[in-house]
Amino acid sequence: MRAPAPAWAASLNEATIEAARGAIGAALTDAVEVAGEVQLHVTRDGLVAAMTALRDTPGLEYQQLMEIAGVDYPDRAERFEVVYCLLSLTRNHRLHVHVPATEDAAVPSVTGLWPVAGWLEREVYDMFGVLFAGNRDLRRILTDYGFRGHPFRKDFPLTGYTELRYSEEQKRVVYEPVKLAQDFRTFDFMSPWEGAEYVLPGDEKAKLPEAKGAPSPVTATEVQKADAAQAAKAAPEAPSQPYAKKDAQSTAQTGAGRSESEGAPKPADPDVVPTKGQGQNQ
Repeated sequence: MRAPAPAWAASLNEATIEAARGAIGAALTDAVEVAGEVQLHVTRDGLVAAMTALRDTPGLEYQQLMEIAGVDYPDRAERFEVVYCLLSLTRNHRLHVHVPATEDAAVPSVTGLWPVAGWLEREVYDMFGVLFAGNRDLRRILTDYGFRGHPFRKDFPLTGYTELRYSEEQKRVVYEPVKLAQDFRTFDFMSPWEGAEYVLPGDEKAKLPEAKGAPSPVTATEVQKADAAQAAKAAPEAPSQPYAKKDAQSTAQTGAGRSESEGAPKPADPDVVPTKGQGQNQ
């Protein structure tokens, strides 16, 4: 059964970009196709009008807001970018709307168009620190109470600023500044993709078989052949069968249709006690 929504086609992206240019107008700074998906870059001031046009314009009709994500580009003048993922149910098509942002410049909220944006904007604010003007409940949603900083910023330390532990003296959880014991830390400053050699358990299996002298890399086919050779040596010899079972040559030799006893006495059952008139007379 064919789905009511049209199948996705590459030509649909070109038609979507042209329709978006006409509907959004000057607020659209760029429209490109990347990895088979449409990206629309709009200004902050024209965000709400652009999202309204994408939702209500015939031929676009992106009814659902699926996700709001944040991206951090520290080298840019406007280091943050807010990405809105929209879905058109009638056209079976998706696109992304990109909006630049800074630490101080607030992005207009789209909670008036999609109420679900309230939670999504809170998540971007919590992780990146991007402000949303018009969100009536812009609070942290993922981090703990009193958390300082925004974890997804690329200048945020991986260890954080504070750590928590349970204090036996105070009988409660306490927050303390992060303290790292440098005496027990080692640094090699080597990229794991550029020659860092860490010997892990099980690495010796990758060197089978190993030639004399320096180890040489082997292929998966050679390893499989080596495993098969070792398995053949370790396999025990099959015992000889002097009395091999022979298959029946005809239906007369199968025993089909024979009675169970053909007059032979049945073996006695030790659990059955015979009574008078059954087998023995007492």
